[in-house]
Amino acid sequence: MLKNHTAVTEFILLGFTGRREVKFSLFGLFLLIYVTTLGGNAGIIVLVRLNAHLHMPMYYFLSNLSFLDLSYASAIAPKLLVNLVAQRTTISFLGCATQMFLFAALADAECFLLAVMAYDRYVAICRPFLYSVAMSHRACASMVAGAYLSGGLTSLVHTSFTFTLSFCGSNTINHFFCDIPPLLELSCSNTKVNEVLLFTLCGFIQTSTFLVIVISYTCILGTILRLHAAEGRRKAFSTCTSHLTAIGFFYGSLLFMYLRLTSVYSSDTNKLITLSCTMVFPMLNPMIYSLRNKEVKEALRKSLERKVFSRSFT
Repeated sequence: MLKNHTAVTEFILLGFTGRREVKFSLFGLFLLIYVTTLGGNAGIIVLVRLNAHLHMPMYYFLSNLSFLDLSYASAIAPKLLVNLVAQRTTISFLGCATQMFLFAALADAECFLLAVMAYDRYVAICRPFLYSVAMSHRACASMVAGAYLSGGLTSLVHTSFTFTLSFCGSNTINHFFCDIPPLLELSCSNTKVNEVLLFTLCGFIQTSTFLVIVISYTCILGTILRLHAAEGRRKAFSTCTSHLTAIGFFYGSLLFMYLRLTSVYSSDTNKLITLSCTMVFPMLNPMIYSLRNKEVKEALRKSLERKVFSRSFT
């Protein structure tokens, strides 16, 4: 249970700039990014659900990835958009804790899910005869549930430890949402345990899941290079490139965000990196997977053709 040991009832989010004309421009840009994120990720979920030939583990994981992207963008974007046009850019104590919990839980779950997706490609390419057993519906559902549960538990630890600190000085957060490092800077308590916890848990999650990805793709690369048919190598590579692109964007941002000293967290560069992870990456993910995946493009084409065909007879 979270306990507020101080008189702080709200925090002030500084965001990006205090200039009104720039704020309105940013509002338009971020609104466009957010709407595109919602539309793109919801489209992937619907596309996978409505097309029977996409009812495979790879696309089941992809639809969950889209759900995560849609969700954690929604944990950040609405409040950011409101603060860009509001005179008071505040967030309540409970609202701040909720925002932190949701973002951390969903981001950690995404790390686990990306590792699961790498393992799926490993089994499909390196152990194809075991694929139906290793990636059964029950196994896939268990892995996805484990990703959500692990993300929720680690986030609960971070949020609980952060919001049992005392905040007896400034309540101004030099950031556009309630993230852990800038809140630790505001506390007048000893935050050493929190910093060690942040570095240890985030480091373990990101390092362990990244190792699973590296090992999986090392085995995949070895198997692909042993294939004699050029068409087989091309097809194997094509199923992996979109996932590797998404991994590069996501882990690059996360590593920069958390595996460093909190005392240098709130620079404009860090805000931009965080923005790419919280809003730009979730927007690009559907494009990465749809543009580089033949089956997704084919399903989208058929869905659009059916829609146009049905309209022509109404």
